[in-house]
Amino acid sequence: MAVGGWKNHVHILFGMPVTTCISDFMNAVKANSSGWINDKGFVKGKFQWQSGYGAFSYAKSQRDVVIKYIMNQEEHHRTKSFKKEYLKMLTDFEVEYEDKYLFEFYE
Repeated sequence: MAVGGWKNHVHILFGMPVTTCISDFMNAVKANSSGWINDKGFVKGKFQWQSGYGAFSYAKSQRDVVIKYIMNQEEHHRTKSFKKEYLKMLTDFEVEYEDKYLFEFYE
C-alpha cells in the first residue's frame, strides 16, 4: 500500500494473510529488494540489509494516516532522527526492549 523512507531506513505498509509468517515475509522482501538493488547497480559495492526489522500492526481505519506518514519521511526526519522515531514507536506500542537488540543506527 505504501513504501517510503529516508537515508537510513524504509517503511512499508502492506496487508498479508493471517497464515503468513512476518519473518518469512520480511526475508522475501529483503532478499528480493537487495537482489534488485544489486542487479541495477544503484550502490557501489554489494548492498545488503541489516539483520532484523521492526513490525507494527495498525487498524484498517488508520491506513490513510499511516500512508501519509510513510510518504512524508523526508520532511518528518528534518526534526526527528530515525533512532528517536523508532524508540518512540517501541514506547508507544509498549514494546519492552534491550539496547543490545536494537538496530545499528546511522545518523
